Amino acid sequence: MKNISAITTSYKSNHKEICEVRFKVFVDEQNVPEELEIDGLDDDATHVLISLDDKAIGTGRILSDGHIGRVAVLKQFRGKGVGKLIMKMLIEWAQKSQLKTLWLSSQWHARGFYIDLNFSCTGEKFEEAGIDHIKMIRKL
Repeated sequence: MKNISAITTSYKSNHKEICEVRFKVFVDEQNVPEELEIDGLDDDATHVLISLDDKAIGTGRILSDGHIGRVAVLKQFRGKGVGKLIMKMLIEWAQKSQLKTLWLSSQWHARGFYIDLNFSCTGEKFEEAGIDHIKMIRKL
């Protein structure tokens, strides 16, 4: 993909683009209620934003405790390395911040993606927003 940009940013700087991707993926596509998508943690997170030709196509965030979340890639760009780029940047930020452990709640169907990135499943499958999830961790 040509003309791709990948930045680490704040919610304040890029909230419009971040929300656009997340709402298309989680609210519109996966029917997550809007009130669950907006959890009040965005201002405290470091975000990654991937754009193609100045159009946002993927995003993810990490909190200071190593919690990765809200990883979302527009449907037409899945399977093209966008999600891996998001995760690579979040992991690099965590390493620079000297975090020791990363954790996330993977949607059940996506757990293989995170296993390929050296995350391990822990605990039991659980439901969140009507979607099966599993907690995953990765030691740095």
